[in-house]
Amino acid sequence: MNDKNPKSSSGKFRKWFKRKHKKKQPDPYYLQDELSDGDDFMEDIYVGSLEIDPCTSTNQLRIFVGTWNVAGRAPVGSLAVDLEEWLKPRDAVDIYVLGFQEIVPLKTRTVIGAEDPRKATNWNLLIGKALNESSGCPWLTPMLNPISSDSYQYVRNPGLKKRASFSAICDNTRMRGKPITQHRHHQQAVIGGSKYKLMASKKMVGVFISVWMKKELVTKYSVSNVKVSSVACGILGYLGNKGSVSVSMSIERTSFCFIAAHLASGEKQGDEGRRNHQVSEIFKRTSFPRSAKDEHNLHPLTILGHENNKNLCKLVVLTIQIHEIKPSSFLWNSRIFWFGDLNYRLYNLEDNLARHLIQKKDWKALQEFDQLRREQEDGGVFQGWREGNIEFAPTYKYSSSNYNRYSGGVPSRSGEKQRTPAWCDRILWYGKGVKLLSYLRSEIKFSDHRPVSALFSTQIEVSKSSNPRIFSKDTIVPNIMPPEQIGTSGNYEEGKATLLSLIVKDTEASSIHTQKL
Repeated sequence: MNDKNPKSSSGKFRKWFKRKHKKKQPDPYYLQDELSDGDDFMEDIYVGSLEIDPCTSTNQLRIFVGTWNVAGRAPVGSLAVDLEEWLKPRDAVDIYVLGFQEIVPLKTRTVIGAEDPRKATNWNLLIGKALNESSGCPWLTPMLNPISSDSYQYVRNPGLKKRASFSAICDNTRMRGKPITQHRHHQQAVIGGSKYKLMASKKMVGVFISVWMKKELVTKYSVSNVKVSSVACGILGYLGNKGSVSVSMSIERTSFCFIAAHLASGEKQGDEGRRNHQVSEIFKRTSFPRSAKDEHNLHPLTILGHENNKNLCKLVVLTIQIHEIKPSSFLWNSRIFWFGDLNYRLYNLEDNLARHLIQKKDWKALQEFDQLRREQEDGGVFQGWREGNIEFAPTYKYSSSNYNRYSGGVPSRSGEKQRTPAWCDRILWYGKGVKLLSYLRSEIKFSDHRPVSALFSTQIEVSKSSNPRIFSKDTIVPNIMPPEQIGTSGNYEEGKATLLSLIVKDTEASSIHTQKL
């Protein structure tokens, strides 16, 4: 560490923050680096911080993200074979993230009634069977002590060391059949020999997310802070016929956030505004609560927290360097994936012309009318997010009487809804270190939607530092307040200032405590 006067460094920091604080208030839903690379002082601090703990390595993971609206149909019959086909290539995938919409019919009883956990259990059973039996691993059906809840998240054994706990858990379950601790105190015996392990799942009415990870990687890497969340923003703005279910988790020093959503339907002019509003609501209201048993670290508590994680780490490192404190491993990177039946349609395009372009497979011409792309360009939603090039036919709406053709058309068929085909089912991502390998649709003819999947290669930062001089992050990073305490967009800058003041105050206290020792 350079021998500089801490007072002058602190003054430099305050001047820098005051200058940044005076800038125009940003849109909290516009995902960008608020600490611009053009700020030489900030960039020097951040780049220099990477040299604090050089003992890191970068590993690659392959993530399969899939979304499918199943139109209220139960997971029975030939769907098992179809699901196995959809989830290929299994051996090359490290993590499966699957989002479903309408796993129950969206009727009054299911929307306002109590959640039925059997639906989530049945889907998880089917997914587990498809992932494991097709890989040559035995999978007992039904599972012993299946998850009987609409919400599940992996919890590591707190009594074991961070990295050793995963190996010990897997060894114990293979050798002695002991159960793993689960959310809401439910127990599930891990099936010996199974290749993929359920890490988290969450159901809200018809929206459902299920995350699976290779069992060998759960042993190899430190997987922590697995959290689930749901946001209902349907009827009256708060019922669960529309909304999202999300999973947040950390793998080593990299955090991930997966959001499965079902947005407002409709192809009338102005309906895109309702969808945009629901996206904003999901951003604001998604929260991953912290419990007393959690480790105190920088794991994000909101979707925006994931996006701003890099900026937060920059500010923390700046504070640490000013006070000459060495940090332990931080979550430097975040990867966010948003997928589902987003329901964006085709803008100002006559139905017969849309069907003509589909018949010609002129996807480029058809994308000129895509509502989601137009909204992104106009700044209405998902600014800064990325999506793969669409080189497949629209996934909605297929006839309920004949899943080989789109509903409606000319001449109109009796009893069928007239809907212009559209790419309603989408997968987007945000974050560096993510490479799209494929983006395609499957031809499973199970509902009026075709499933869509994307295969990604992503980097994770693995810490190998064992420096005994490194302070615990518990001493330098305070708990981050939940969004309802920080406030919405109006208090965004105030929230950042509060967080910075807490970090400065906490690190000053830590420095005083260290000097006394």
